[in-house]
Amino acid sequence: MWSHSHWQQSLYGSGCKSGERLTRYAQTFNTVEGNTTFYATPANTIVKKWNEATPDNFRFTFKLPQTITHQNQLMHCEQLVADFLTVMEPLAEKTGLWKIQLPANFGPNALSALNKFLAKLPSHLNCGVEVRHPAFFAKGEEEKILNRLLIDHGANRIIMDSRPVFAAPPTTEAVIDAHQKKPKVPVHAIATATNPMIRFIGHPDDHSNDPFFANWLQRIPQWLADGKQPYLFIHTPDNNQAPELATRLYQQLQRQLGEANTLPDIRLPDLNGKSSQITLL
Repeated sequence: MWSHSHWQQSLYGSGCKSGERLTRYAQTFNTVEGNTTFYATPANTIVKKWNEATPDNFRFTFKLPQTITHQNQLMHCEQLVADFLTVMEPLAEKTGLWKIQLPANFGPNALSALNKFLAKLPSHLNCGVEVRHPAFFAKGEEEKILNRLLIDHGANRIIMDSRPVFAAPPTTEAVIDAHQKKPKVPVHAIATATNPMIRFIGHPDDHSNDPFFANWLQRIPQWLADGKQPYLFIHTPDNNQAPELATRLYQQLQRQLGEANTLPDIRLPDLNGKSSQITLL
């Protein structure tokens, strides 16, 4: 997301108006999850404003509406998909991934629907699929079939890493809420296409995240060396400190890459509008 009031203290500054937040966000980070499209398709005017607020090299990842993924479960929804993509057309070139988030009851018996859905999508669309059914994390035949299906269609498997937040004791309202809403699934770090996506749900204690991020410091450089372009999204239970955590972990990745690092620097602005570097500890 890009609109979070607490970020007035870190990412935006007190003088930033709500309508300017996406522009400020895009001056620091180069991609964002657009979750609002899951609940409702935005108006054409809003889509055009999002386009005007971001540079050409910025990349959105938009969720397909829940009417498609949850209510219809990918069946009999050709017109819904067409209508959604028509509205989102001004941002088509800036959309890195179209996210297909499937409900927990979308299991192995529904894979034929996923296969038909992906086959009908326009070939130029780059998509990611997030599954939550336990069978797709059991390392059995059902998961193998899913992964093969995604590979065949060039679709990315979205990876949820909720280990950090579930390692936090449920002693605050934000952590309790995250434990109730976030899926607790194993981390299967597989790249089924060229843009693997990681959703890292952080621990509220900043440095408690480091042991969980250590494996990504090995996996992401390998993906980069293989010519892939991963998407990495960092959350915290209430997301208040997500920009700081994202910046710090990103700098760890830059250090890990060493001489092979070609990633642009990410710096959070201070309240006076100057750039400030997060110090790695």
